[in-house]
Amino acid sequence: MPEIVRIENDTLAVEVSSLGAEMQSLTDKAGRSYLWNGDPEWWSGRSPILFPIVGKAPDDVVKISGKPYSMKQHGFARRSEFALAETGPGFCRHRLVASDETRAVYPFDFALDLEHRLSGPTLTVTATVINNSDTSMPYGIGFHPAFLWPLSGGESRPHIIILDNGGEPPLIRLSNGLISPERHPSPFSKGRLVLDRSQFEADAMIFPEGAGEGLTYGVEDGPALRFRFQNLPNLAIWQKPGAPFVCIEPWHGMAAHADGTAELVERPFTAALADGENAQYGFTVAIEE
Repeated sequence: MPEIVRIENDTLAVEVSSLGAEMQSLTDKAGRSYLWNGDPEWWSGRSPILFPIVGKAPDDVVKISGKPYSMKQHGFARRSEFALAETGPGFCRHRLVASDETRAVYPFDFALDLEHRLSGPTLTVTATVINNSDTSMPYGIGFHPAFLWPLSGGESRPHIIILDNGGEPPLIRLSNGLISPERHPSPFSKGRLVLDRSQFEADAMIFPEGAGEGLTYGVEDGPALRFRFQNLPNLAIWQKPGAPFVCIEPWHGMAAHADGTAELVERPFTAALADGENAQYGFTVAIEE
């Protein structure tokens, strides 16, 4: 059975499972919940880590230097058991390392650390990717946290997303789970988007560029969650239609192009590390009343 680690401070409490190093709950000291509870009637995920791909691959196959490997949507990390590497007041760090099982589908020696850390009303989630191979290692990485919609205290009121940069990033959609080449007008107006469940009838709203490094999700003049992103240029917003949650998903990497190939290095925004290198990706979410 997965092990649950609880971290807390004077403001917030977080529970993290060893399975996928996935956050299971985010609550404040008043008992208000902010994270989706994983009810499988809608979606059993809560806050999965996406690695070594984000999104789908054609026929669930990626190619690495021309060789095919089986790879399910969003990769294998979210279904893998992480080891608890370190824990202390207000933080925990889990680690996944390459194994015979992972090398069968992703032929690299890697380590993936996932840290959850509290500071006042702010949670910081940081992923560190380490390449222990003797060759360049391509990958995608992303976060997929689901937050309640409506937020406690915001019932029956419109929920909005406001981009820090005031941008109007172009929208792309998925075609059978792959990136469609067509671009659509931005649903943002001067950085502001009023959420409507009809927006998700065509699956996720994906913004490959221009969404910036931060946003606020919440109710105008009401409860809100303030996000900042590190090294994550892509943004997706997703809800299973009708479900009581919305996912705020910052990524570095996206699904394969619908008219492209299965090669991992040809997926949009694929990252790569030289042998012995590492890179960090993360987000912060601050509770605002």
